[in-house]
Amino acid sequence: MRIGLVSYRCKNRNMPFNLGQIERALRETQGKADLLCFGEAFLQGFDSLCWDYETDRHTATEQSSEAISRLRRLTVQYGTALLTGYIEKDGEHLYSSCIVLADGEIVHNYRRISRGWKEYPKTDGHYREGTGTGEFRLFGKDIMLSLCGDLWDFPERFRTEHLLIWPVYVNYTVEEWKNGILDEYAAQASLAARDTLMINPIDADPVNHGGSFRFQNKKVTAGIPFDREQILIVDTD
Repeated sequence: MRIGLVSYRCKNRNMPFNLGQIERALRETQGKADLLCFGEAFLQGFDSLCWDYETDRHTATEQSSEAISRLRRLTVQYGTALLTGYIEKDGEHLYSSCIVLADGEIVHNYRRISRGWKEYPKTDGHYREGTGTGEFRLFGKDIMLSLCGDLWDFPERFRTEHLLIWPVYVNYTVEEWKNGILDEYAAQASLAARDTLMINPIDADPVNHGGSFRFQNKKVTAGIPFDREQILIVDTD
C-alpha cells in the first residue's frame, strides 16, 4: 500500500479551509497514493476548542455531519482513502478522534485514550477519552492507529506486528526536533511497532513546524522538512 503523510497547514476553527487542504492533497496525489493521512484534530485545528462546552459543541462534528459526508464523497471522487484527526461530537460528549474513510464509507473511528488533548483542569464530563484500541483492516492490510500522547502514556496497548499510524500535534521548535526530540519519538514508537508513520500538521497559532516521518526499528528512515507543505509517500508493502 502506498500511503501519503500530509504535513499541510491547518487553521483553528476554519473547517472550510482545512477541508480544502484535504482536497488539495487528494488532487496532488491522485493515482500516487492509496491512503492519505493527516495529523491530530486536523479537520478543526488542534487549538480550536476553548473548554466551554456550549461553545465547543458547535466546533466539534458528528460522524453523520456534512463535513464527514463530504470527505466520504471525496474518497470516491479521487479513488483515495483518507485518515484524519478531528474533534468528534457523539451525543453530549466530545472526543479527540481519528476517522478512516474509503470508498465512501467509514472504515474505522478511533477515540484517543490519553487525556493530554484537553486542558483537563478546565473540562467537565462532556470531554471524554475512548476506552478501546485495536487494529483495522484496509485494502487487505492490518493497521494499528494511535493518537499523539497515547504512545507515551500507554505504549503497551498499541503493540502490534503490523503497521502503526500515529497522527500527532507536536509543536517543538525546529532546534528541539533536531537536537534529540525526533530520535526520542522514533524510540518511543519502537515500544509498540517496528514500522510507524507519524504525521504532524503545520500551524501558525501556536506555531507548529509540522514534519512527517517513518520510523523503523528505532530509526528515522524517511521524512520531510519542517515548515514545508509537503506529502511524504511511503510504500508499506
